[in-house]
Amino acid sequence: MKFIYSKLSTETLIDLLEVHSFEMNVYLVQLNIGSEQGMVYDNSDKPMRFYSSQQIRELFAEFDVEQAVMVHDTPYDEMIGNPPKANERMALPFSMVQPY
Repeated sequence: MKFIYSKLSTETLIDLLEVHSFEMNVYLVQLNIGSEQGMVYDNSDKPMRFYSSQQIRELFAEFDVEQAVMVHDTPYDEMIGNPPKANERMALPFSMVQPY
């Protein structure tokens, strides 16, 4: 499923906001809302790119987020001949609280 950012309602409860962290300060956001799961898109057919964790906090500040986590994805282990990553990925807590 695609969640178009401009069409999301701030009154909707986001059960899980999952930040996918990639190399070069690129982040993508996946949402779980009720039984639906999907990436956040801008008004195009491409997932919405975020360039800092603070940008994510600012754009979702008005939303009610039950839980937020960050997952770091990197392809480099397999590229240099190391064993594939574990099937279980590590998700770390991601604070939605704005810094002062």
